[in-house]
This record gives sequence, C-alpha cells and structure tokens, in this order.
Amino acid sequence: MRIIRVFPTRTNLTPTDDMAFVGDPPMFLPDADEVHVSVAFTWDKKRGERLADAWRQYYPIVKVGGPAYGDITHDFLAGMYNRLGVTYTTRGCNYHCPWCLVNEREGNLFERPSYPAGWILQDNNVFQASEAHLDGVFSMLHTQPPAVLSGGIEAARVNDKNVDRLRSIRINQLFLASDTKGALKPLQKAIAKLNGLPRDKIRCYVLIGFNGEMMEHAENRLKEVFLSGCLPYAMLYQPPTDKKIDWSIEWRHLARRWQRPAIMKSIMNDPSRSTQPAG
Repeated sequence: MRIIRVFPTRTNLTPTDDMAFVGDPPMFLPDADEVHVSVAFTWDKKRGERLADAWRQYYPIVKVGGPAYGDITHDFLAGMYNRLGVTYTTRGCNYHCPWCLVNEREGNLFERPSYPAGWILQDNNVFQASEAHLDGVFSMLHTQPPAVLSGGIEAARVNDKNVDRLRSIRINQLFLASDTKGALKPLQKAIAKLNGLPRDKIRCYVLIGFNGEMMEHAENRLKEVFLSGCLPYAMLYQPPTDKKIDWSIEWRHLARRWQRPAIMKSIMNDPSRSTQPAG
C-alpha cells in the first residue's frame, strides 16, 4: 500500500523520503492509496486536523493520529513515521514525573521482543530494561553506525555495567537528562563515569520553566550542567494539554542560547568553542 505521511511541523526525526510531507499539499502530488497525518504534540492537533481537510481535497482516504491522540502501539515500522535509523526497543517508563506524559500514554516499561536495527535510539528510559534486553540492544548497536542515544538516559542508571555497555559501541552523541535541581548530583556522577567521552558527545536535556521556576534559577542550573562536563539542551516546559504556553521572548531566547553549543561555550568562556573566520 502506498501511504503518504504528513506532519504538522518538522523535527529532527521527521522522515525525508518522497512520500513524507510537512504541511499543506504541494503542487505536484504522488500517487497514493491513503494519507496519514501524524501529530506528535497535543498543541499541533488543530493544525493536524486542518491539514487533513486540505489533503482530503486530493485523496479519498485521509487519517489523523499519532502520539497526540494517544495512538501508541508496541509495533514500530522503521522509516514510517520517523526517519530511517530511528528505533525503539522499549515503550513506556516506570516513573510518573509530573511534567511528563510517557507513563500516562504508554504505561510502564514494555520490552519489545523484536525491533528494527537502527543507530538513533529513542527509548524513553532504556536502562530500566532487563539485563537480557540491554545485552541484545547493545549487540545490535555494535553493528550500526555511531549511535545517537537521544531518548534521554537517566543519569542515576549510569552504573559500571551500563558504562561498559556504552564503551562497547561507537557513540556519536549521548543524551542524559537533568530536569530538577536535585538531578545535578546523579548527573555529575554519571559524567565522571563517562570520562572517556568528550563534552561535545554528551548532551543533557534540561527542563526549564516548570512549576513557576524563575529565569535566573533556570540559567544557573544550565550553567551548572555545563560545568558538570556536558552540553545542556534547554527544553521549555509545555503542559500535557492542547494549549501551548506562549513563553515570553526572554524565555525563548534563554532556551535557544542553551541549545546551541557555540553560544553556550562563548557564554562560559570555553576555550574549545568553535570560531568563525572574519568576513
């Protein structure tokens, strides 16, 4: 079956093949049996439904779904709704963090008995999986291009055995997570154990603006994460509702500064920061 996939917004995981589109129908349309509008974020649902109406002008079967609608299955087709290379070996998470919808949408951690090979690992908390499952995952990653562990590894689970697993593969980038002030110490311990990885290969998701956090406190946490030995990736909190917070320009600028390595290195006077030739 020929399926067009349509996405309201482009992300780093959006497919790039000829049957994947972002936004409204283009001038030249491919032959297809169905159109699937895939919506990841609840605040994009209205846009997704508008896009469905737009694509229905040209195709008789147009379906709307995705994580924003609670459409989470344990099946995963490589390259279908995520770009090629992305894989999920587990779904769900055993935690109930107040800023996160994973447990509510996907339930407790579920180990997929089979999964497509890939090098971009998007599991929500892969180190919650069993030892046997992890052995299989890292055996698979060992055969792939340098891994991008972008799901966000829980720092407290970076123990000696998991460090050995990480050292057994080639790593392009590894993402940790530090969502609260109390998460800094586990982060620092994890980075100390990962001392063979340079700062540029270790990123860290840092939730900012949650529960009335002041901007000054958020920036101080971001600086502490940087000084811990990794590059922060600031994430402005958005509630699990259809209504998206319209953050002020100051908050948005703060997040952008702490998503871009060259800018944050300049802020922190890091001698390894990249420079651009004049003119």
